[in-house]
Amino acid sequence: MNLTLPEFNNDELRILAFTHRSYLNENKEVKESNERLEFLGDSILSFVVSSHIYNQHPHLKEGELTSLRSVLTNTQTLYLVSDALSLGEQLKMSKGEEEGGGRINKTILANTYEAVVGALFIDGGIEKAREFITGTILQNQDEYVGTQGLKDPKSKLQEFMQEKFKVSPDYRIVDEKGPDHEKIYTSSVYLHGDIVASGSGRSKQEAEKDAAQKALEALNVPSQ
Repeated sequence: MNLTLPEFNNDELRILAFTHRSYLNENKEVKESNERLEFLGDSILSFVVSSHIYNQHPHLKEGELTSLRSVLTNTQTLYLVSDALSLGEQLKMSKGEEEGGGRINKTILANTYEAVVGALFIDGGIEKAREFITGTILQNQDEYVGTQGLKDPKSKLQEFMQEKFKVSPDYRIVDEKGPDHEKIYTSSVYLHGDIVASGSGRSKQEAEKDAAQKALEALNVPSQ
């Protein structure tokens, strides 16, 4: 996959899209991170993907459209696209975050993609954002669906554990960071009392989905 980042008319928007919140801790003159752009980009991404698959797949029912959208907008897909775009290399972050693997962190990279979408929307309108999403995700949707399948990660993990171990996954929220309006949750999924994997997200449900996806990978569960 050979992807490129569009040019920005407003370079300050581009810089803001790549400013991780940790960077503010070491640079007091910087007052804003990319989190507001991420919030906006999340909605723009959902709208563009939803409208595209609605028009392109008239035979799919609501539940199937929801599953397809989930695959095309989940942390794993956004991480893969961000990695191909080398977004992590452009991030401004604290030394501690960088030393902790922040530039290759799946959640951080997925969030950065959403921030870029938000910035492109402000910079050039919905068509500029749509062009970026189409070129990076929608044109490659068969690849993402093929590798991840259409089932929700939690559903897939539930089926796998029930079939192989006769138990259900045990999800626990193990950490919460940030203020109430910007909280990041960390969830761990357990099997027979042992941690299989952990994931993070902006809601408990999102954190559990991320944990489930990582558990599927750790357990080498086939994508189909």
